[in-house]
Parts: sequence; C-alpha cells; structure tokens
Amino acid sequence: MEKDFRPYLSLLKNTSLFYGIDPEDLAAMLNCLQAEQKTFKKNESIYRVGDTAEAVGLVLAGKVCIFQDDFWGNRSILDHAGPGQMFGEAYACLQTEEMQVSVTALEQTEVLLRDVKRILHTCTSACSFHQRLLRNLMQTLAQKNLLLTRKVQHMSRRTLREKLLSYLSACSQACRSQSFTIPFNRQQLADYLSVDRSAMSSTLSRLREEGILEYEKNNFVILKESRTDRSDLPLE
Repeated sequence: MEKDFRPYLSLLKNTSLFYGIDPEDLAAMLNCLQAEQKTFKKNESIYRVGDTAEAVGLVLAGKVCIFQDDFWGNRSILDHAGPGQMFGEAYACLQTEEMQVSVTALEQTEVLLRDVKRILHTCTSACSFHQRLLRNLMQTLAQKNLLLTRKVQHMSRRTLREKLLSYLSACSQACRSQSFTIPFNRQQLADYLSVDRSAMSSTLSRLREEGILEYEKNNFVILKESRTDRSDLPLE
C-alpha cells in the first residue's frame, strides 16, 4: 500500500536531496525508495552511539540534535537539523560503520527515513530520478563536510572570545546581515564550541559592554568589528 506524502511535498521539493526532481514524481519516488515516516517525542533517541544506520533521515517537522558525549558525560554538539535538513547520511552510506554520534529529538519531531541502499542502487524499474538523487546526495555530503570544517575553524581559535566571534561572524556572513538568529540556546552554543557556559556568558556580556554586539536569547546583532579578532592580519 502506497503512503500519502502529499502534505510534505512542498517541503521536500525544496530540500537538497530532492532538488531538481519534478514535484509530480516525488510521491512515486518516495514509495520506490520505501520511505518511512516516524514520530519521535521530545528527548527521544533516533540513533545512539554504537548503532549502525541503514536509513538517511530527513526532518519533516521539529528539530534534532547531533552530538557526542565523552566518557565523563561532557557533550559536544556537532550540528542541528530542522525541517528539510538531513542527518545520518554519512553513516548510512558506510552501512557497517558504528555511529560515533547520537541523534535526539529536541521537540516532537516528524522524520522521513529512507533506506540508503534504495538510493545507491538503481531499482528494477530503472526510475529516471536515481541519477539526480545520487548527485544530490554527493553534494549534500560535501556540504556537511564543509560545515564540519568551519566548526573546526571556530574551535581552533585560541581564546573563548575568538571562538565566539568566529562563529557569530560566520553566521552573520551566511545570513548576509548584521542581524541574525542562531539555532542554539546558551548551553547548546557552549556545547557546540566546547567551552564552559558560565565563561561564555561572561564573554558575551563583555562583548556587549564594549559595543561589539547586542543579543536577546538567540538573536544577535553585530555592531562593529572587534580589533582583537581581525581575520585579515598577516600570518607570522
């Protein structure tokens, strides 16, 4: 029996995975891929460290967090995924590799799960969309690699102040605006940058006192350049 994906077609046609695919073909394609829709409650695990992922996840509604805890319970947030964004694709493509990260719903979340083998291997019907789907998957993997590279760049800065300004500057540039909203609350931002929350909050307060930025919850405005974090300084 075919599933009814019509309520989500307007969202799916604009995602990176389904970019360029005729909206009229989407419903048939999702059934061909044996896509499955699941609902996860707030704080419910979708994947845990040690799992092997066979399905690529795509958020239909809600939000998930991709994170890693060390032996002592210290958490490092790698990324978030909201409506239209994917997760687990790298591990799903590897298939036998145990996951080194966990994925948890941050609120009640609807997820579309697709068996990666149905994406990587052409079906017996030889559906015309498969080649486009494979190209889109490769581009998405490349984009995720760039995001992780940027995270390393933020974390490699020497001071907490520089880590914060590097991250906030990148957000501003991505939005092409001095005003922007980040996807993290304070604890999540501290976990993302692998810094102490209290120290980070103090640093944010100092940056506001210096007139470098303003913020309210996760909404930020960069007001002027910080002279202690010039990216155009010559390398020594």
